[in-house]
Amino acid sequence: MKRIKTQNGRKFLILMISLALSFSVRSQTNPDSASHSFYAGAAFVSNMVYMGTSISQDKPVYAGSLTYGLNDKFYASVSTYHLSAFDPFLAFHTFSLSYNQAINTWLDISLGVSRYQVASSLTDTLFNSFTYGNVAIGLDWKILYTNISAGGIFSEGSSAYMQLRNSRYFKTPEFSSGKVYFSFDPYINMVFGSLTRTETSEGTTIGISQPFSSKGSGRNSSQTTSTFFGLMEIDLGIPVAFNAGKFTIEAEPGYVLPFYSDTEIFNPKGFLFLLNFYFRIL
Repeated sequence: MKRIKTQNGRKFLILMISLALSFSVRSQTNPDSASHSFYAGAAFVSNMVYMGTSISQDKPVYAGSLTYGLNDKFYASVSTYHLSAFDPFLAFHTFSLSYNQAINTWLDISLGVSRYQVASSLTDTLFNSFTYGNVAIGLDWKILYTNISAGGIFSEGSSAYMQLRNSRYFKTPEFSSGKVYFSFDPYINMVFGSLTRTETSEGTTIGISQPFSSKGSGRNSSQTTSTFFGLMEIDLGIPVAFNAGKFTIEAEPGYVLPFYSDTEIFNPKGFLFLLNFYFRIL
């Protein structure tokens, strides 16, 4: 199924899904290649957004990654991240496992689990370390690819999420002896999760429940806060990739459209930009 081979990505870091950092290794996969594969990647993102939250606190992020693939189905990856505004130099790391299986020409499934480990000196500044697990099904409608994902975050608190992503992958004809082409994957992604409704004498605000955030709740006796499950945000993006043999360069402008009224720094909105480079070592 072509779609599984072109869009693993945004799970790896789902990291950005929303756009956030994602080293998409699938577009490099060749069904005739060896059962083992190994990738190295580097990336820059203007703001790292994860499950409706800016875990980089609206600061740019630089990252490096290594990924091992087995039979184009199982992937294990490790990534490390640098935030220029914070010490130590390596602010946090991720460790991810994923399994992808095509059932037939129009249906695929995937499972994944990721561990986000922040430096101990930054837990009070950025976020608490947490684990995220998810299961997803993909439906290929030929003119549109739909991915439905359900997952949960486990930390000092826990929270469930659902995503509905529609995209359309296409590429240019190959040139330069059939080794080079451009690919495009425009998408719209809807993120559902836990929201908070806070009522005060000044009115009602809707914010995001962040189980991995180290910030305090800020509640006091003069306000009432309740939690509900609903649409958190809609993400739009147009990834454009230059594919040449073993390496790929991808640029992805995106936009986060939030469905909440709380405008604190942890709640992102507006324009995002992601730049990826990855190389297939073997």
